[in-house]
Amino acid sequence: MPHVKAKAMRDMSPDEIRTRLQELREELFNLRFRNAMKQLDNPLKIREGRREMARLLTVLREKEQVAK
Repeated sequence: MPHVKAKAMRDMSPDEIRTRLQELREELFNLRFRNAMKQLDNPLKIREGRREMARLLTVLREKEQVAK
């Protein structure tokens, strides 16, 4: 899960952000599933994914507010 900086997120288009959010949701589902099966090497990846998703949602919300 490559970490994307908030500055780079702000340069992304809303469609790119939505695409990345969908990818993150699928990835987090798989990480949680693997964690439940005790096959996850680094459980901190779940936290990192949630935080990146929160950043993306924040940037997307900012962009939507500016568009109004």
